[in-house]
Amino acid sequence: MNIYVGNLSYRMSEAELREAFSEFGEVSRAKIVKDKETNRSKGFGFVEMSVDDQAKKAIEALNGKEVGGRALRVNEARPKD
Repeated sequence: MNIYVGNLSYRMSEAELREAFSEFGEVSRAKIVKDKETNRSKGFGFVEMSVDDQAKKAIEALNGKEVGGRALRVNEARPKD
């Protein structure tokens, strides 16, 4: 399952993002979206987890949780149009 994670701290690393989700199960990929010109975080990213049940538990537990001084917005990612 692909998970959208919004309202990330601009200082959060991909390793920290992976770590936050890995306590709920295996994370296949963690990616923070960055501005192409400045290489700064845009404040959101995506996490991929292979087991849907673990992904749903992570979404429930982390949505609204404060990480790095910001309340995360976490939900199932919508497919690109």
